Amino acid sequence: MDAPFLCPERRVERAWIDYNGHMNMAYYNLVFDQALDRLFDELGIGVAYVQSGGGSCFTVEIHVSYLQEVAYDDPLRITYQLLDWDEKRLHLFGSMYHADEGYLSATSEQLSLHVDMASRRAGPFPPAVQRRIATLMHAHRHLPTPEQTGHVIGIPVARSKRDAAAPR
Repeated sequence: MDAPFLCPERRVERAWIDYNGHMNMAYYNLVFDQALDRLFDELGIGVAYVQSGGGSCFTVEIHVSYLQEVAYDDPLRITYQLLDWDEKRLHLFGSMYHADEGYLSATSEQLSLHVDMASRRAGPFPPAVQRRIATLMHAHRHLPTPEQTGHVIGIPVARSKRDAAAPR
């Protein structure tokens, strides 16, 4: 498997452009999600797996960082890196690049949970899927941890300004 996993290229659609003249934040999630479907297909947990009734992956948490805007018809290249996994979870990191200019436009860190669709409860990936995930982890283990991994949202400097401005 590729390291990182390379998804098919996309182009920014006109319907995705907001009143600021760039791709609206909601569509970054759409593009990352649809690109992740390709990786899930490779791992054997894509749409065919879900339709078979065996299970599915649910998103537990996602954190998108918007780094540089993209506009209508810009080509997008999306890659995914497996950061970690266990028998029920995948910790994934997506990177969206402007395919022609090469700059990093956005990142998406995600935790996915394998769910048994009959019980609607978390359950282990099937053994064959775990072997494919282990192969992917082996291919990705040498990749550096992306800078945006594990970011926390907050305004630490403003907090001190707020506390300083509080009445005494």
